[in-house]
Order: sequence, then structure tokens, then C-alpha cells
Amino acid sequence: MVGVSEPLVPRMRSFGETIFAEMSARAAATGSINLGQGFPDTDGPPAMLATAIEAIRSGGNQYPPGPGLPELREAVAAQRRERYGLEYDPAEEVFVTVGATEGVAAAVLALAGPGDEVIVFEPYYDSYAATIALAGAERRPVTLRPDGGRFTFDPAELRAAVTPRTKLILVNSPHNPAGTVFTRGELRAIADVCAEHDLTAVTDEVYEYLTFDGAEHIPLATLEGMRERTVTVSSVGKTFSVTGWKTGWVTAPAPYVRAVRTVKQFLTYATGGPWQRAAAYGLRNELAWVEELRASLQAKRDRLVGGLEAAGFTAYRPQGTYFVQADIRPLGFTDGIELARALPEKAGVVAIPTQVFYDNAEAGAHFVRFAFCKRDEVIDDAVERLRGLA
Repeated sequence: MVGVSEPLVPRMRSFGETIFAEMSARAAATGSINLGQGFPDTDGPPAMLATAIEAIRSGGNQYPPGPGLPELREAVAAQRRERYGLEYDPAEEVFVTVGATEGVAAAVLALAGPGDEVIVFEPYYDSYAATIALAGAERRPVTLRPDGGRFTFDPAELRAAVTPRTKLILVNSPHNPAGTVFTRGELRAIADVCAEHDLTAVTDEVYEYLTFDGAEHIPLATLEGMRERTVTVSSVGKTFSVTGWKTGWVTAPAPYVRAVRTVKQFLTYATGGPWQRAAAYGLRNELAWVEELRASLQAKRDRLVGGLEAAGFTAYRPQGTYFVQADIRPLGFTDGIELARALPEKAGVVAIPTQVFYDNAEAGAHFVRFAFCKRDEVIDDAVERLRGLA
């Protein structure tokens, strides 16, 4: 429009279309196999899907309670107790959100503001940076680097990232996109920093069930002294292969939940009732299905890692999530963004350049991320196409 200056507020001007939207559009435009965006190409447990359909047919289509349906909050509280030994009052300490993305956003917006700093581990999920910017806060990245076949951080770098303005540490384990499941020792290092500097932790645990090779997901809130200073976020999407349902939850001490509620009620007010009812059913009745999913994803991971290695990449075998980090340098490439944008034409495959998830872009410039939450034949077709890059 002629004469109209840039309307977007300055703190958001570095954020354009997400890399996921860009690369998925490239996949559609070129007919490429989309191993970029992390969504399964098969559905969740049939009885759980049927529960959502029945909830729609039986009239559950108006606003549910803002904090979430009691049956889902009770199911989440039971899950935290039975799986992790964590006690939460479903009425005061469990709160339903529109997916984990909103849960993290509402927590950050509620707990950090202009002049505050938020520590994040990079590479970080892209919404973290945008949410911190929306809050008017500043991010302080701590880099995860390959060590012994997995990505980890230097505790000294974590301690050095803390300043008098630090308010939050944002933790993601199992970690997207690095595939790391933080060990008890790594979590203890985070907990010690939180305790020493009176910081709050916001933890994104959406892949909590999807760990491999015996790697144990340990919620940060289970460590001594951390339940009272941790806001935990999870969701139904990854656990039950229903990413489009956008149904998540926050568990935390009541004062934190009240803070999150204060923000969330003015973002979306409530979350779809039928999905909540089905999520409650899933948590109570479908965890055996989830274990079968975990085992199948581990096999798919191995299938993709083997194919990437045969195609010439150096692939890091993830301990959890949907994703493999692949080093492109053995194939003669050094710029992940450049390669990812060329891959649809070069090979008919879409990946995500990992460097967009870093402040320190140089640390991630030579990685691209591939998703393995796809049917076996799709993975096989993709790696066959990638063999032509060598």
C-alpha cells in the first residue's frame, strides 16, 4: 500500500514466514518428499479418534472451561503421578493450552518482560525466539555441541550465560532439533544454576514418551528443589500422533498456573473440547499404543540414519524425538540453508536447515534436520533420492 510504513513492531521484524512453512511450500510446489516438518503421516489410536468424533456428535462443541475440562486435568495429574511421582492438584496446578507452543508462549509472556533475559539451549525450536521477542525480553543462548555422538552443553557456558537480568531458563528435553535427552547430570547442572540464581525453569517435554535405546526422560521438576520453580509443558500431539489437535497442558505450582492463565485467557481463552475429551481418554487407555509407536519410531530412526550414512552424510543418532541431525560437509557442502533450498530440485527431498535455530549460526551452518516420523516406504524413497548427492 502506497505511503504505509512497515506496520510490524520493531522487535518482531526479524521474524518472517517460519522455515517450516517455507520448506513445506517448496515440497508441495516441487512434489518433493517432505522430511522437513515434523508431523506423522499415519493417525493415532482408533479408539481415541473415535472418542473425539463421539464428543462432537454428542454436543461438546461449545466453550469448555477456560482452564480445561476437569477430566483432562485429572488425567494429566494422574499421568504425572504414576509415571514420574509428581503430585499436582488438577484444579489448581494443571492448565490446558492450545498445544505446547501456546503453553510455552503463555509461560514466557507471563514470567518475563522488557529488560529480562531468558536462557535457551541452541539450536532451539523457532517459536522460543519469537515468544521471547514478543515478551520484550532478550535471549541468552547456550550452544549444544556434538560430543560422543550426541549433543550436549558445557556447564561452565551455562553458568556464564546468567546475568543479574536473567529470569528464566527454557529447557527442551527430549530436545528438538538435536535429539538429545538430557541426563540426570545435565539436568542437575541446570537445577543448580536455577537454585543459585533464583531462576524459574520452563520445560518443554512434548517428546517425553518418544525416547530410544533405553534413554530415560527425567522431568526437571523431579529433581530436588525444582518442583516449586518449574513450569512443565507437554501435549497430546506427538505422544498420540495427532499434531493437528493442538491440545497441551501446563503443570506447575498454583501461583505459576495463575500467571499462565492470566495470559492464556486473552490469547485463545479455551481449547477445543472434543480434543480434550479424547486426550483424556488417550492418557488413561492408550499408553500401550504409545509404546508400540515408540518402538516403531526407533526402527524408523535407524532406517533413516542408515540411509543417510549410505548417502554420504554424517548422521547423529538421536536419543528421542522425530529428527536426525545430518552433517553435510562429507558431501562437500557447507551451508545448510543453501543446500536445503536446493534439495527439492537436486534430489526431490525437503529438509530443514538447522542453522535457523541458532543465534550462533556458524555452529549450525553445516547441519540439516530430517524427520523420520514417516512410513517406511517414504523414508526408503527419500534416502534413495538422496544417494544422488554424493
